[in-house]
Amino acid sequence: MGRTPLSMWRLARALRRAGTATELFGYVAAWQTVEQIVGRLRARLETMADGDYVVIGHSLGGLLLRAAVAALPPGIRRPHRIIMLATPNHSPRLAQRFEHAWWYRALNGDAGALLAHESRMAEIPHLDVPCTIIAGTRGVSGRWSPFGNEMNDGLLSVTETEMAGADEWISLPLRHPFIMNDAGVRELVKRRCLMGEASDERRET
Repeated sequence: MGRTPLSMWRLARALRRAGTATELFGYVAAWQTVEQIVGRLRARLETMADGDYVVIGHSLGGLLLRAAVAALPPGIRRPHRIIMLATPNHSPRLAQRFEHAWWYRALNGDAGALLAHESRMAEIPHLDVPCTIIAGTRGVSGRWSPFGNEMNDGLLSVTETEMAGADEWISLPLRHPFIMNDAGVRELVKRRCLMGEASDERRET
């Protein structure tokens, strides 16, 4: 939301240098409904399903991937792993707070409405493929923070990223907008893409 596919360019370059072919997917949340975006994304995944592949989504992108993978027709190969970078898997409190603000509605469209309602979020099926969730913890906490004393990345609390059934959940001291550009995240993603490694621990810091 509010970004372009170029935001994932550095991560894609690192993967290409490691020998993995990459594709980027873009959308405009202000103009397209969630259903339209998910339909396009599902169609793109179907073109990639002739071999093993991994999908990576940042923020709302991870949520859209959850919906698109769930919508793949029977017999279509699922991704080997889904990696979600700072993805809201529960309705974020900031979306709920600003839901009725004109600028929030104008910038975020139907996707913004989705994020503001836990009931709509709950309609997105849980994953039937291995999943890695990476959450940031470098946001401000304390008396003046909308998150109180909860760890957060500036836009999401760590609890808002959690999802039942995820086999790997990692928290790192990073902020939401640029979590994909961190060198440690790039290395972790490369390992998951190239070898499918996953930690035996549910949480790492």
